[in-house]
Amino acid sequence: MIGISKLYCGTVEPSDALRYGRMSSKLPSHLLQFSSDKRPVIVWNITKRCNLKCVHCYAHAKNRDFDSELSTTEGKNLLDDLADFGVPVILFSGGEPVTRKDLPELAAYAVKKGMRAVISTNGTLITPQKARTLKEIGLSYVGISLDGMEEINDRFRGVKGAFRSALEGIENCKKVGIKVGLRFTINKSNVSEISKIFKLLQELDIPRACFYHLVYAGRGTELVKEDLSHQESRKAVDLIMDLTKKLHDKGHIKEVLTVDNHADGPYLYLRLLKENPDRAKEVLELLQMNEGNSSGIGIGCISWDGEVHPDQFWRHYSFGNVKDRPFSEIWTDTSDPLMKKLKEKKKYAKGRCATCRWLDICAGNFRVRSEAVTGDIWAPDPACYLTDEEVKNPGPKDQALVCP
Repeated sequence: MIGISKLYCGTVEPSDALRYGRMSSKLPSHLLQFSSDKRPVIVWNITKRCNLKCVHCYAHAKNRDFDSELSTTEGKNLLDDLADFGVPVILFSGGEPVTRKDLPELAAYAVKKGMRAVISTNGTLITPQKARTLKEIGLSYVGISLDGMEEINDRFRGVKGAFRSALEGIENCKKVGIKVGLRFTINKSNVSEISKIFKLLQELDIPRACFYHLVYAGRGTELVKEDLSHQESRKAVDLIMDLTKKLHDKGHIKEVLTVDNHADGPYLYLRLLKENPDRAKEVLELLQMNEGNSSGIGIGCISWDGEVHPDQFWRHYSFGNVKDRPFSEIWTDTSDPLMKKLKEKKKYAKGRCATCRWLDICAGNFRVRSEAVTGDIWAPDPACYLTDEEVKNPGPKDQALVCP
């Protein structure tokens, strides 16, 4: 993820991460992406059940029970192992995690074991009582998905009334004092809604928003044609930067991030290089700490049935199952060819990625997107919108373009 507010608006300095020693166990949540040990943040899809029918669902979720889900006891054993392994954050997702009755018990157990527990939800089932329960167990954050205003959101979510129910969930979280944020997946059909999402942040006093680039996985594979063109992606990222800065300059400080396209980092840096070279130098240092795509290293996924994946979008490949071996063992076992290559993915980048000047701060972007489009895991990410001129190493006449 790329912290637009952190980098472009200067709300985080390189020294902020350095003074904590850059260790995951010591860093506050807003600085975790700059950790040096890259202990994995785990997305645990605790259920495949969901009350909505989102057209871009990476999990192929459905509104029915699934017998293969880890039991409560198995879940606690998993959380024991994750805590001992040093996992700093466990993100409970789905499906819709709130449909699982033991979510509060599992989340409370994670907090007790010293991890930060957050949930990713559609928000429609967060009643006042559910919000109070989540607050009482020490939940750190609730990310609620909205893909536009009412008409567009409900079309994407496949259920009429989803937008209004999500807003109620947001208000219920706010009333009990749980930090809440918005999650928005950008595509051709809703890119015009970005400015409305920023307006909603201000009107409802929501402190955080994450704008996700489309990843071709699950039902999202059917939406490849709905992804933005390279030029449209550039315009969208520019708009997000502009609107974040506009709020910041008015004193409305919001945490704004873009997710799932690490080309955003170099793109932001190159823009700052023209606008504010001194800040650009600091941003480059932060981007180098971030290290780009972290699938199989600093981000991992565990499915409802215990299968371990490189990230939440790579469900067609499993490294093993936590019912058979502890996650910590699976995650550090480089006898698996893909696991070994992901740990050092920059060595295997092909095409223009192999010679890209930004490889050390992008790590080749999303491999699963490359595979979905080309069939080759190591081919360039088709969603990288940087031009050939922008990715080539600068020559002697281009010394202003500081090469990382």
